[in-house]
Formats: sequence, structure tokens, C-alpha cells
Amino acid sequence: MSFLVTMPDVMAATTASLASVGTAVSQANSAAAAATTGVLPPAADDVSAAIATLFANEGAAYQTLSTQAKAFHDRFVSTLAAAAGSYGSTEAASAGPLQTLEQDLLNAVNAPTQILFARPLIGNGANGAPGSGNNGGDGGILFGNGGNGGSGAAGQKGGNGGAAGLFGGTAGAGGNGGAMTGGTAPSGAGGTGGAAGLFGTGGAGGAGGFSVNSAGAGGAGGAGGMLVGNGGSGGLGGTAGAVGGAGGAGGQAGLFGTGGAGGAAGVSSNDVGSAGGAGGAGGMLFGAGGAGGTGGLSLSTAGGAGGSGGHAGLFGAGGAGGVGGTSTSITGGAGGAGGVGGAGGVLGGDGGVGGTGGLSQAATGGQGGAGGAGGAAGILSGNGGAGGAGGFSQAAGGGVGGAGGAGAMLSGNGGVGGTGGLSNGAAGGTGGAGGLAGYFGAGGAGGSGGASAANTGGDGGVGGAAQLFGTGGAGGGGGLGPVVGGAGGRGGIGGMFNGDGGAGGSGGAGALLGGAGGDGGKAGIIGSGGTGGAGGDSTKGLSGNGGNGGNAQFIGNGGNGGNVGVGLKGSPGTGGTAGLLFGSPGTPGLT
Repeated sequence: MSFLVTMPDVMAATTASLASVGTAVSQANSAAAAATTGVLPPAADDVSAAIATLFANEGAAYQTLSTQAKAFHDRFVSTLAAAAGSYGSTEAASAGPLQTLEQDLLNAVNAPTQILFARPLIGNGANGAPGSGNNGGDGGILFGNGGNGGSGAAGQKGGNGGAAGLFGGTAGAGGNGGAMTGGTAPSGAGGTGGAAGLFGTGGAGGAGGFSVNSAGAGGAGGAGGMLVGNGGSGGLGGTAGAVGGAGGAGGQAGLFGTGGAGGAAGVSSNDVGSAGGAGGAGGMLFGAGGAGGTGGLSLSTAGGAGGSGGHAGLFGAGGAGGVGGTSTSITGGAGGAGGVGGAGGVLGGDGGVGGTGGLSQAATGGQGGAGGAGGAAGILSGNGGAGGAGGFSQAAGGGVGGAGGAGAMLSGNGGVGGTGGLSNGAAGGTGGAGGLAGYFGAGGAGGSGGASAANTGGDGGVGGAAQLFGTGGAGGGGGLGPVVGGAGGRGGIGGMFNGDGGAGGSGGAGALLGGAGGDGGKAGIIGSGGTGGAGGDSTKGLSGNGGNGGNAQFIGNGGNGGNVGVGLKGSPGTGGTAGLLFGSPGTPGLT
């Protein structure tokens, strides 16, 4: 049996084109009829009359044939139009039952699970209506998107997002919290994002609502797919005339995936800034932790703390800590502390970087926010996370740099300490201490002290210690100060069995007094002591003293003493002692 394939819409378009062609030909024939059927003889002789009669007869014959052709064309166009209509109506009649059959089959499949679990087997969940705060419907158990949560009514929580299907679909986002523009009641919190199925990203948390008093917190992000999938992002905290809302926590990943980022906190007009949301945990097997959210800005007092970074699972890096919130108060608000970096994977992975401390723009007072500590690594291998830098301060001291995270217990380097914050009106912030190394690994270097535009530079951070085998971390350099330079940090201790001590940090330059160099770190049983840091230069006063060299223990050389800085001479550093069994003492620094 042969098959015929038709396209009714194409047939209808062809019919219209043919009809227009026939009309054009008929109009041309009508225009030519008078000139071709009524030909006048050019002269009065018989030959001219005979020729004119011949042409007139030919024109009349052409008009007769044209009339017959037009009749055939009209019948053909009419037949084609009827066929197109017939095929179109047949197709429409056939499509209706098929579509109904498809929906009937789907309804039959979904009916049992809808009754037992209030959830279809296949299909999308409904969105919550705006202003209702209703939860979004869950997608089908097998396939389907979760519905988005409805926004909350005034002062009410937003609805939670619906869950996605196991094998396919997008998780629903949480609804935004309802605003509260009058009275003292708080606004609504954002709804929680829906969970993914076996695969996919969790839904984003809803934003907290605005309030003239206390704003709602952002909703938590939904969990990622149970097998593979990232956690959803936490919602933003609401803005308020008093206390802004906290950021929502990021969602946790499944077996493989990255944790969701924490939401940023909202703005606080007349109170302390709220904290940013914590980052979600990374996948239980593989995956990085989510980054912490930024702390809330405050217009009147201290900024909010940044959220902590999420921890990794068995393998993966910890999430970065969130940045501390800024304070724009003119009366002394401090910047918020940076969030702590997340822990690295239990078996392998670096710790997360600590968050930077928040800024303080106060004209009087207002310390810069402290940098967040770096996250610790796991057990087998991985480096500790770097500490966050201290925050800038316009009038008071710069923020202290965050400490570096510890390296993995078996093998890993300690994280570098964060740099101290800068200050325009007081002392620069102290650099963060370097992180402790693992059994095998080097200690982290101390962070540099923050510079000051009006006073004393910040001291450098202490270098991190090695444990069994490895070099101690170098001390951080002292910060530059227009009056007094900051002191250099002490070098870290070398590994117990084998390891050199870390070098001391150089002192910062100061117009009246250079900063002292840091002492070199002590060596292990085998190893040389660290070199002392050089003293800071001074343009108008005493230069900084050089740091003393670190001592050796049994086998190794003592560290050399640090040199004196440029200026009116201070004292050079002394050399470290030699090992008891073998080695040479260190030489004193130069004057």
C-alpha cells in the first residue's frame, strides 16, 4: 500500500498563488481583445482588407481559446482549494483524539502516585501564586520541574521551591519574603530552594523582604542532586531601616558537586550589619565547598561578618570565606570580620581562603575588619588556606590579617597569613600568623603588616611552624609608617627531626624609627637556624635593629643576624648558635 504525504497549508498557499496568476492572465487578455479582434485595413485595396480580416479572425480565435483555458484554470483552482480544505479538516480531526489520548494516558499513569504521594509520576509542579507564600509544587517523581515558591504576603515568608524529578528537571526557587512597610513587625524571610533529584542543581533561596524595622533573612539554597549536582545559592538578606536580613546558607551538594554560595546580607540603616550566609558543603565524595556570603553593610554602626566557606567532602577544596561588611558610619563603626575559609577534603584538598575584612569609612574611630582565618586542610594531603587581608580604616587602626590555615595532618604546607589592613589615621593592622604545617611540609609565611598614612606601620605576622620534616615559615615584613615602622615577624620553627627555621621578617621603614627585624626561627634536630630580618630604614631618626639569627640544635648552622637599617644606627642582630654536634654559628648582621 502506497502512502500519500500532504501539507494542507502549502496546498492552500499554492491555490492562492495560482488564482492570482489566472487573474493576471485574464486581465491581460481583456486589455488586448479590442486591438486584436478589430484590426482596421491600412489601405482601401482588397489586399489590405484581406490581411486585416485574417488578423482579426486570429485574434478572435485566441480569445475563444483563452476563455476555455480560463474555465479550466478556474476548475483546477477550485478543486485544489477543496482538496486543501479536506486534507486540513482531516488532519485537525485526527490530531484531536491523539492529543486527548496522550493526556488521558498521562493522567492514568499519574493517578496512583498523585493519590498516594500527592505528586505526579511525570510532570511539572505548579508555581506558588504571587503574594500567597504557597510552596511550589513538586515535579514528577521520575521527570519534571519543581514549581517556584510564591512570594509572601506583607510580612510573611516566601514559599519553598518544589523538588525536581529523580531523573530530570529543574528544582524550583524559593519565593521572596513579603515586605513590611509599616509598623514594627519584621518582614518575611525568603523561601528555601527546592531539592534536585539524582542529578541537577538545587533551587536558589528566595530573598528576604524589605522592612522599616527588621528585614527577613534570605532563604537557604536547595540541596544538589543526590548523585551529581551543585547546591543552590542562598538568598539575599532583606534591606531594612534598622537590622538588615542575614544571607541565606548555600545548599549542600550530593556525592559529586560544589556547595552553593551563601547569600549576601542586607543593608542595615540603624544597626549592626547582619552576617552573610555560610557556603554549602561540597560533595560527600568530590567537590568544593561553597563560598560564604558578604556581610551586610551598615550605615550607622559596624558592618556584618562574612559567611564561613563550606567544607569539602572526602576530596576537594574548602570554600572561601565571605568578605566582611562595610561600615559607612561617620561616628566610628568598624568593618565586619571576614568569614573563615572552609575545611579542605578529609582525604585530600586545600583549605579555603579566609575572607577579607570589611572597610570602615568612619571619620572618627572605627577599626577595619579582621581578615578571616584560612581553612584547615584534611588528613592525607593539602595546603592550608591563606588568611584574609585585614580591612581598611579611614580613622582607626587597620584590621588584623587572618591566620593561615593548617596543612593536612600527614603532608601539607601551612597557609600564608593575611596582610594587615591599611589605615589613613592610625596604626596599620598586624599581619596574620602563618599556618602550621603537617608532619611533612613547610609552615606558612606570616602576613605583612599593614601600612599607615599617619602613624605606625603594622607588625608582620609570625611564620608558621613545621612539625616533623620541613622548613618553618618566614615572618611577615613590618608595615610602612610615616612615624614608626612596623616590626618584622618572627620566623617559624623548623621540623622537629629535620628542618630549617624560617627567616625573620624585615622591619618596616619609619621617618623617626625603623621597625625591628624579626628573629629567625629555631631549627630542628637537623637543620640551620633562620636568618634574622633586616631592620627598617629611617630618614630622620634611628634605624631598626636587625633580628637575631635562629639557633641550630644538634646538626646545623646558626642563622645569620639581620642587618641594621639605613639611618642613625641601631643594633645589628646576633648570629644564632651552632649545632651541638656539628655546625657553625651564625655571623652578626652588618651595621
